[in-house]
Amino acid sequence: MFLRMIRGAFARQWKKMLIIALTIMLGTSLATAMINVMLDVGDKVNQELKTYGANITVLPKSASVMSDLYEVEGSSDDTGSYLLESEIGNIKTIFWAFNIVDFAPFIDTNVTTDGGSETRLVGTWFNHHLDLPTGESLDAGVNSLRSWWDVDNGSWIDEQALEEDERAAMVGAVLAKREGISVGDTIHVKGAEGETELKVQGIFDSGGDEDEQIFAPLDLVQELSGKDGYISSIEVSALTTPDNELAEKAAKDPGSLTIAQYELWYCTAYVSSICYQIQEAITDSVAAPVRQVAESEGAIMDKTELLMVLITILSLIGSALGITNLVTASVMERSNEIGLFKAVGARDGAISGLFLTEILLTGLVGAVAGYFLGFGFAQIIGHTVFSSSIEMKPFVIPIVAILMLAVTLAGSIPAIRMLLRLDPAEVLHGR
Repeated sequence: MFLRMIRGAFARQWKKMLIIALTIMLGTSLATAMINVMLDVGDKVNQELKTYGANITVLPKSASVMSDLYEVEGSSDDTGSYLLESEIGNIKTIFWAFNIVDFAPFIDTNVTTDGGSETRLVGTWFNHHLDLPTGESLDAGVNSLRSWWDVDNGSWIDEQALEEDERAAMVGAVLAKREGISVGDTIHVKGAEGETELKVQGIFDSGGDEDEQIFAPLDLVQELSGKDGYISSIEVSALTTPDNELAEKAAKDPGSLTIAQYELWYCTAYVSSICYQIQEAITDSVAAPVRQVAESEGAIMDKTELLMVLITILSLIGSALGITNLVTASVMERSNEIGLFKAVGARDGAISGLFLTEILLTGLVGAVAGYFLGFGFAQIIGHTVFSSSIEMKPFVIPIVAILMLAVTLAGSIPAIRMLLRLDPAEVLHGR
C-alpha cells in the first residue's frame, strides 16, 4: 500500500518532483565540483606559482651569517665559503624529494667586457642533466626556474646540445643595449683567473638586476673564477603547505618541539620543514624560504580555499531554499489528500514519512545525476584554470551524500511543519 501511494504521488506530480530533482542535482553538482577542486587545488596553485621562481634559497653558513648581520645579499665571494657542487643532487634525497619541482646552482664573478665595463658573469645550470644518488635522473636549471624571462631575441641555452668546446652565454637586455651586443656576436670577457670568448645565444629581459649581467654554463664560470667544483648558492622551487602555528614555532627553534610535534612537522611539507631537510642533506648550508614568495603562496591558497567553501555553502543554501518552496507548494496542493488521510485515522508520523520518502527518493536521483555533473564541472575548472584534470577523490561521495541529505531534510522541515498543522475538518470543508 505504501509503495502504491508513492508511485501514485510520482505519477500525479512528476513535474514538481522533476523540478525538485533538478534543484538537488544543481546543488550536488556545485558541491561536488567545489569540494574536489578545493582538495586538489593546493598542488595546482602551487604548480602555477612555481612558474614564478624559487621559494627557497640555499647559502653557505658564513654567507647566511653575513646576510643576517649586515642585511645584504649573502655572497660566498665575499666570505670565502662555498657549497659543493657534488652535493646538489642530495636535495632530491630528502623526505619531501617529490615536492622539489626544480633547482639551480649559482656562482658569479666580476668580469670585464670588450667595452671596458665591469659586469657580473653568473654561472648556472640551464637544462642540466643530473644523475641522482637514488639512481634516478632529471633535468634542472634556470630554463624552467626562470620561465618568466622574456627571451624573444635568440633562445635559451641548451646544455645538452652544446659541443664540448662551445662556450655559449645569454646577455641581459640592458647590458646588450648598452654594449651593442646582438645574438650571434662573440664577446670577450676577462675574469680574475683567466679570460675567454663567449658566443651570445640569447638576450633576455628579466625585469630585474639580471638584465645587466651575463649568464653562462656553471663549469665555464667556475673555471674563470678558479672555483672548480664549488657553487655560491642554490635556488629551489618546492611545493609547500601553508604555514600554521606549528610551522612558525618550528621555524624559530625545532628543538622546542615535542617528539610528536617534531614528527608531525617533519612529515608535513611546510617550507621550514623542507628547508631543515635540505640543510641536513647539504654540508654547512643554510636553507631559508624566500618569505615574500612563501607568504604569498599561503595567502593565495587560503583565499582560494575560502572562496571554494563559500561557493559550496551558498549553493547548498540555495538548494535548501528551493526545496523548501517546492515541497511547501506540493503540501498545499495535496492538502485535501492529507486531510483525508488524517480523517481516516492516519497518524502524523506516517504521513510525514510518506512525504519524506518521496522527497528522499527524488533527492537520490538528483544527487546521483548531480555528482556526475559535478565531475564534469570540476574537469572544466581544472582544464580552464590549471590546464590539467582534477583528481576525483572517492571519499568526496559520502561527504556530498551527507551534505545533500542534510540539505534535503532541512529544506523539507517547513513543509512538514505545515503538514502537521493541517486540520482535516477545515481542509475537507474547503477552509
